[in-house]
Amino acid sequence: MSDNESYELLGFDNILLPVGDLGDAVRFYERAGFVVGFRFDEGGIAVLKVGGETPGILLRQEEGLGQRPPAWPSARVWLEVPDARVAARELTGAGIELLDEPFSVSTGWTVEIADPWGNVLGFTDYSKRPALARRT
Repeated sequence: MSDNESYELLGFDNILLPVGDLGDAVRFYERAGFVVGFRFDEGGIAVLKVGGETPGILLRQEEGLGQRPPAWPSARVWLEVPDARVAARELTGAGIELLDEPFSVSTGWTVEIADPWGNVLGFTDYSKRPALARRT
């Protein structure tokens, strides 16, 4: 790259989450409502779809990674949903434990879950700021 060139952030590719067992992880995330877009067991990876976008959440099996509770502070991945409180009910109904009750944020509501390896995902809506939502 020359002195006059710079790089530009164009968007997300995939978000990688380390997991200890690919099969267990895929089952957990399917219960949480995710759809597997691609799975390569020999390589220890599976990609979960997020909306209509090509990038997704990439589960990558890491040898020796045991189950662990989520650490705080830790990185969190939040995904937009139409209604976080409905998502909370559906997650609970699927046997997924919530980290806390849905909580209010500046744009709407959010609920968080953790997978067995401590990766935290949030489901957030834009009910307070619908002009910012992907769908209105």
